[in-house]
Amino acid sequence: MTSNSLRSFAGGLIVAAGVCAAVYYLGPSEVKSSESVDSEVASADLSVDEMKVKLGAEGYVIHTEEEWNQYTTAEPAEQQQEEAGEEKIIYRTILSVSSGMTSIDVGNALEQAKIIPNGWEFAQEIEKRGLSNELRPGLYEIESGKSVDEIIAIIFQ
Repeated sequence: MTSNSLRSFAGGLIVAAGVCAAVYYLGPSEVKSSESVDSEVASADLSVDEMKVKLGAEGYVIHTEEEWNQYTTAEPAEQQQEEAGEEKIIYRTILSVSSGMTSIDVGNALEQAKIIPNGWEFAQEIEKRGLSNELRPGLYEIESGKSVDEIIAIIFQ
């Protein structure tokens, strides 16, 4: 490559960069597609009730601020059931412990079966008690109403 052709190539790059910069800085500040312009015009013409109907037809649920505040401050369904005297849901599972499983595996399996809220904390409790090496293969029936101490007593008997 000769020096003249190299200079010409560099000059072309500078001109191209200058043209791109001019278009970028001097062009329109916001690009709008024809769809967004049409939807802005259409939504500006809609009343509040028409917008609610249109959004409802698309699957959205519209709440007033008061309704939303009532919804977010409502008691959880589980507390309402307990206060009403209804029965609490108890989950049962058959835990299959195979050789090679760790206390973390057992905790994760119990968490997935909704027996305990956090499998990692369960595994940490087993480690803290020094029972991690006493895990034996077998089938264990466990219910969600039991405490962590009771579950550990069942699995590590």
